[in-house]
Formats: sequence, C-alpha cells, structure tokens
Amino acid sequence: MRQLDPSITAQRPLDCFIYALGWAEGGSTPATHLKTLQWLGKLGFQINPHIEKYRTIDEVWKHCGTWVDKRDALDYEIDGVVIKIDDLALHERLGVVGREPRWAIAFKFPPTQRTTVLKDIEVNVGRTGSINPFAVLEPVNIGGTTVKMATLHNEEDIKRKDVRIGDTVIVQRAGDVIPQVVGPVLSKRTGKEKRFRPPRKCPSCKTKLVRPEGEVMRYCINPACPAQAFRRMEHFVSRGAMDIDGVGEQLTLTLMKEGLVEDPADLYALTKEQLLKLERMGEKSAQNVVAAIDVSRERPLARVLFALGIRHVGSETASLLAEHFGSMEALMEASAGELAAVSTIGPVVAESVHSYFQEKQNRALIEKLQAGGVLMKTAAPATRDGPLSGQSFVISGTLAAFSRPEAEARIRSLGGLTSSSLTKKTNVLVVGQSPGSKLAKAQRYETKILDDAGFMALLREHGVN
Repeated sequence: MRQLDPSITAQRPLDCFIYALGWAEGGSTPATHLKTLQWLGKLGFQINPHIEKYRTIDEVWKHCGTWVDKRDALDYEIDGVVIKIDDLALHERLGVVGREPRWAIAFKFPPTQRTTVLKDIEVNVGRTGSINPFAVLEPVNIGGTTVKMATLHNEEDIKRKDVRIGDTVIVQRAGDVIPQVVGPVLSKRTGKEKRFRPPRKCPSCKTKLVRPEGEVMRYCINPACPAQAFRRMEHFVSRGAMDIDGVGEQLTLTLMKEGLVEDPADLYALTKEQLLKLERMGEKSAQNVVAAIDVSRERPLARVLFALGIRHVGSETASLLAEHFGSMEALMEASAGELAAVSTIGPVVAESVHSYFQEKQNRALIEKLQAGGVLMKTAAPATRDGPLSGQSFVISGTLAAFSRPEAEARIRSLGGLTSSSLTKKTNVLVVGQSPGSKLAKAQRYETKILDDAGFMALLREHGVN
C-alpha cells in the first residue's frame, strides 16, 4: 500500500473486513459483538465469514487449532485468531490497559520456519546508543516474504544460541512479522564457521563502547554520534511521538545530509523554499511537510516527552509524568526522589529521567523546541485536591455497585490516583468478587485492603454515591 506513486496503489484490488463498530449516533445499537457485526453486514459492510460464537473455552481452543492447518487455504495471510468476549457491556467493565483490551486476546499460530546461511553479523546504533547486532542472510522466502536480514537481539543471545558466521541457521518471523534467528543447524557445521566478535568502537563515530554492569548491551556514549542523531530524529517524527506526516526515514536522512537539520528542533525552522531545493520534492509535498510540522507544535506534553527518546520512558510513562508535573519546566527541575514519588514510577526510570535533564545538550534541545513553538505544558494540568489526594488506588475483581471505570472516576473526583498495576507504592486495593492475584500481592506488600462494603463506606464518608 505504501508506494511513492499513489497511482500504483490505486490499481491494486484493495479490500478489507470490518471487525468492530467504532461510533454511531441517532439510535440504539446491538448489545453484543456478534450481533453488531451481523447488523453491520446487513448494512452492506463486508464481514469475515469465518466468525463463530462458542460457549466454552474448550470449543474456542478446538476452533483455533483447526485454523493452524486451514490458514493456507485462505487467499490472504493470517497469523492467528482473535478471541473476544461477546457481551459489549463486559467490554466496558473490563476496560483497557494501555492499548491492550482485557476483553480480547490473540491466539498466535506457530511461526513458519526455514533454514538459510548466515553470511555475516553486523551491528547498528540505536537512538540511545545501544549497539544492536543483526544477521545478514542468504535470501530465504518465509510466509511469502523474502527475508535478507534478521534480529539477533544482543551479544549474550548470540552466545547462548552459539550462532556463528557461516552457520546454516533456522529463521522464523516472530508473530509472522519480525524475522529472527532461532539457532544453528549443528549437523551442517563444517568447522569453517566464525564466532561473532562484538565491536569495541562505535561503527558510526569510532567512540569506545561501554557495557554498563548488569546489562547485555554495549553503548556508544558520544551524544554527538551521527547514527544516534539520525535514530533520535526518526523516533521524534514517528507515529505515537510527534507524528509528523511526510517526514519519514528517507526525508529525515536527506535533511540531515543536506545540513538542514541537526536535531529535532531544527524541523521547526524549515521553510517550504528550503524543501523545494531537495531532489524529488514538489510544491504540494513541500507544503504538506511544512503544514504537518506546524500541526505537531500542538502535540500534548506526553507526546513531546515520549518523542525525546528518554531511556526507559515509553508512551504510558510519559503520560504519567505529564499528568503529574503539568509542564516541562516542572519536570526538568524535579529531583530523582520527586520523580520516584510518582505512582508506578520506579527508581531506575526516575534516575534515567533525572539524568536526561541534567545534560546541557538535552536542556538546550528543549529550549530550542520551546522557541520553535512546541507545546511544553499539559492543556489542563490535573488537580489532585480532595480528601483522597496523594493516595493511589487499584481495583481488582467485580464491584457490586459500579463498573471499574465508574469506581475509578469516583476516586479521581475525590483527588485520588488510580492505576491498573499494584506496586509497593499503592495505598489501597479495592477488592470485589473474584479479585485475582492482586489480592495476594497486596497482602505481601501490607497494602490497605477495602472490600466492596468498605469502599462504599469510604465514598459515602466523603459525600459520593
């Protein structure tokens, strides 16, 4: 689908199945997932004909097993079967953790494996300076895709698998997507194979590599390393970060080679005239890129934090930090202790964030981004005033009076914090029917535990029903 020439995509017989109703208004909709799909089918949407409903997990398991063998009979590729709860009311009660729904799970098929020759082991440099080895392979077809390279994770993984240059190796696509080397075919060894020797210097800037104690990766610690700079740029503009449409890997590389950008903040000084001087850049494309950069200035603080590429800070951690501190300025001035005091933020993440903001070049980058008009505050800093201010709650099990989202909303209305993960910092665990493993963990941590009746009494005490 992703072609430089959209007319090529337009010539292809693209099609899709509809698997869910995203939004509707002006009338009632069915109460179950299956009935919703059947209703959408009657409206003219294309629904997968292989959707089935079962009442027991044994029936579901058997159904999934049959598709392991039948998958090749389809005229499109699949890598598994999705299992969903049918009752849409339960979808609401169960909720979502990050981007993962609690009411659905994927049954993944065993990956297709092939053998080929490992021609070489090379390395690339990640945005945090990590040195990442990868396999260069004799091209091999796996599940309809020609694979020439595959991940090797790290040098400890290479040692554990005893993978050597020149080996015949087993290769698979993890989740039918990412190619990886499973291990060598020992019976094919000739004695000419060579062990991998990790580099001692960065392949990009020749800085001596370091391997922190307790870690499996080597790192380039040169903040001016060109390879790191490119990877940081690539991450900054990516979807989920600043999501700057039109600024992909190739344009990023070109902008850096032409000296138009050295760091992400330079993007906000780009002009259409500068872009028009680049090869294969037309008037409309240049205009679109400038417009996309302009729109990205209004991304929320959480997205900006994630885009900075701070080690150990993913999208959810970035959201927690943005909500707690409210502004980049407050976050930059926070001590490691203050960072670690944020619910679910541990000492490793806190130290990583604190160290990032102590680096002069990082603070200079943030000042440049701010000068370029990038939003550095949350749109509406969250307030935590109320009788439960400073207390963190986790809910486990089914409550009699409220769904989980409803109960969490009541806690937040009183100034409390809510989380789906129970840690030593959690103040209160609220348990309903069938609470699960969180109850045992709370007992080990000596966390205060409220049953359904105790939780209702707490709400009534503070005037909430």
